[in-house]
Amino acid sequence: MGDRHSWTAAPATAQRARSVLAAAWSCAVTAEGGREEFIGVHTVAEDGRVLLHLPDDSVLTTAAICAPRGEPSAVLEFADVAPVPVRDRIRSRLWMAGWFAPEDEHLTFHPTRAVLREPGGAIVVDLDEYAAAEPDPLAVAEAQLLTHLADAHPDAVERLTRLVEPDCLLGAVRVQPLAVDRHGLTLRIERARGHGDVRLPFHRPADDVGQLTERMHVLLTQASSARRPRALQRQRTEGDG
Repeated sequence: MGDRHSWTAAPATAQRARSVLAAAWSCAVTAEGGREEFIGVHTVAEDGRVLLHLPDDSVLTTAAICAPRGEPSAVLEFADVAPVPVRDRIRSRLWMAGWFAPEDEHLTFHPTRAVLREPGGAIVVDLDEYAAAEPDPLAVAEAQLLTHLADAHPDAVERLTRLVEPDCLLGAVRVQPLAVDRHGLTLRIERARGHGDVRLPFHRPADDVGQLTERMHVLLTQASSARRPRALQRQRTEGDG
């Protein structure tokens, strides 16, 4: 039997939604004037309102001024894209319906409904929980952390497969880090046909990058002492001779 992890929690839906917003660099806006895509124009207020800093001549700005106040006049879409190249890189999408109000030099989006779509299906996000939630403390640093792990430490990724149940590794041709949050690391296991994801929970949550480093060392130590062979190493052995 392999090592058992005592901590199995995962971020709540509202926190996952806030993490998507914190890390996303682009957004698509569908309003009465059509659909526009923007890069690097949004920020998020502490209570979850989305602030768009648009050019003065934006069609969306004009539409927001003319829209009935308090009516769902627009839909915002944010894509959560895996920073490491894998199949199906979009890990989730966040849709928010609501209305805009011009304020100072930006548009403030007031959500009336939010839906988070993940591989397991779509989940309606409770707006009160969303307003009170904070992004995962690793959300902004996640892209750099995962790309460094994949590019500089592929041997560590392969070693971590020793913590995965053997049945999940059948036919594996590549394993990549897919996601990380304060509660654990998720690996994407790719096969000749299809793929699957496996989560490796930390023994306790990590609130910053320093704590994450310690949590990863614990996982690697557990992997080194596990008796299971590495996934890709096993495949090479089976393919020889």
